[in-house]
Amino acid sequence: MLIHWRDHIISTPDTLRGKPRIKGTRIPVSLLLGYLAAGHTINEIINEFPDIKTIQIHACLDYARELAEFEEIA
Repeated sequence: MLIHWRDHIISTPDTLRGKPRIKGTRIPVSLLLGYLAAGHTINEIINEFPDIKTIQIHACLDYARELAEFEEIA
């Protein structure tokens, strides 16, 4: 299944000072990525944040992947 992070992640200046977050929530992408980095499973994250769906967590990973691939052309 192809995940398009733009379908699940939004950034608006009036919410969380523009930090990327899961659409329809105030849960920042960085928080979910931090949970994953700390070794939490997707099921543990969903238990902690019942409004989050598996596909949204995968979208966070896709978002991080795209940021890691960014190259600035001088």
